Amino acid sequence: MRLALFAPLIALAAALCLPAAAGAQQIAITIDDAPVHGPVPEGQTYVGIAARMIAALSEAGDAPATIFINGGSIEQNPDAAAALDLWRAAGHAMGNHTWTHQNPNAIGAEAYDAEILHNEPLLAVLMGQRDWRWFRYPFLAEGDDPALRDRIRGFLDQRGYRVASVTMSFDDWAWTEPYVRCRAQGDDAAIARMEVAYMEAAEAAFEHSRAMAQMLYGEDIPYVLLLHTGAFHARMLPQVLALYRGKGAAFVSLEEAQAHPFYEADMRVTPSEGPLYLETALAARGQTAPPKPWDIAWLETVCR
Repeated sequence: MRLALFAPLIALAAALCLPAAAGAQQIAITIDDAPVHGPVPEGQTYVGIAARMIAALSEAGDAPATIFINGGSIEQNPDAAAALDLWRAAGHAMGNHTWTHQNPNAIGAEAYDAEILHNEPLLAVLMGQRDWRWFRYPFLAEGDDPALRDRIRGFLDQRGYRVASVTMSFDDWAWTEPYVRCRAQGDDAAIARMEVAYMEAAEAAFEHSRAMAQMLYGEDIPYVLLLHTGAFHARMLPQVLALYRGKGAAFVSLEEAQAHPFYEADMRVTPSEGPLYLETALAARGQTAPPKPWDIAWLETVCR
């Protein structure tokens, strides 16, 4: 089982007591689906969403973020291109999320390669001399077939990419469409309920990731947080960042976070039996990860 290869890294990091995790619980912020993630409420724009998220990051001590873009969304929403200009002007890093947010299981390796390549000229223009060769799998789908996974990772390696891992997430994407529905209906009570649930999930995810890291290392590691663009996320980002800062977290770059040995397989784009998560690392040691302590199923019925 190739995931068993992570076991020496786990033992090594535990022995080293790396300084990256010795102080504050470090978190690297990653934001997917720029510039367009789902619908927006009437009267809001993708540019306005980006501006609010950038302001929230700035107010949280100039927290760095890596923004993963789907250039194809600009073809349907030309005005959204200005949102990418805002992210660039604010100095945030950008990475490749494929041209049209595709799943490799649906389109195969060759078409997936083309999706990656199609996004590169836009990234090169936006980032200039800055490093943009980070890749985030849409849907976090690396391919169900091991041969497909290895084929894609080999292509990413040839193109000089590193894979952006995910070690903290609370399925924030699930709030996007319910929020738009509730805004259209003017249901402020439902929105208030969503806000409470969102913050509860954000806190639960923080503790969930920490619990798994404790099982692996006996201490925190730097975490990579997955968020998305979107109207509700822009509304809630100041609170989420304040929550994590209140718990003693410090925000660091993706490169800083993934310098920890846990992330070596993704930094080196090493073929693996499945995506590199805290859960899979635990499974490689024969341990079972605790269940996710948040629920998103109820959001399907909100404001229907």
